[in-house]
Amino acid sequence: MVYFIAWFQENGWSIMAMVDAWHANNATSGLVWDLTVAAVALTAWILLETAASRDWVGLLAIPATFCIGVSCGLPLYIFLRMRASS
Repeated sequence: MVYFIAWFQENGWSIMAMVDAWHANNATSGLVWDLTVAAVALTAWILLETAASRDWVGLLAIPATFCIGVSCGLPLYIFLRMRASS
């Protein structure tokens, strides 16, 4: 999140400008799509498991995934899931 805030402070608070920066070349576009697919798959997994277990605390990992990243959302959800099963 620190990097996003620093970028916004340097380039203005335009979401569309950031999206344009994400697609500056094929390498960054590939990374964006890879992380988008991972975030959507993680969100689907979280929704299905929390609905089945009725442990709604796991839903906190969804905003963490989309605001910070999959590298935060996935470990957070696993932590919350392990907490509920013990």
